[in-house]
Amino acid sequence: MGTFVHFYFMKRDVEGIAETIPEHVDYWRSLELINYKGGPFADRSGGLIVFDAVGLESAQKIIGNDPFMTKDLIETGCVKEWKPE
Repeated sequence: MGTFVHFYFMKRDVEGIAETIPEHVDYWRSLELINYKGGPFADRSGGLIVFDAVGLESAQKIIGNDPFMTKDLIETGCVKEWKPE
């Protein structure tokens, strides 16, 4: 089990993002992931999500099913394993 960080920036699709936010929030909450913490940047240009998963492949699969991803609303993103002290 590792801790992963998903750092991402949104495309400029204000309507699409606004319509998808509730689905995105529900998706992440429904997973009930260990050590989950997430939210938007103050300027709403993207967000950061931290959660535990069994490995990078598992973390990427979880992220890939995020409605922001499935609806192609993320411009760029990165997932990395994080080793907090």
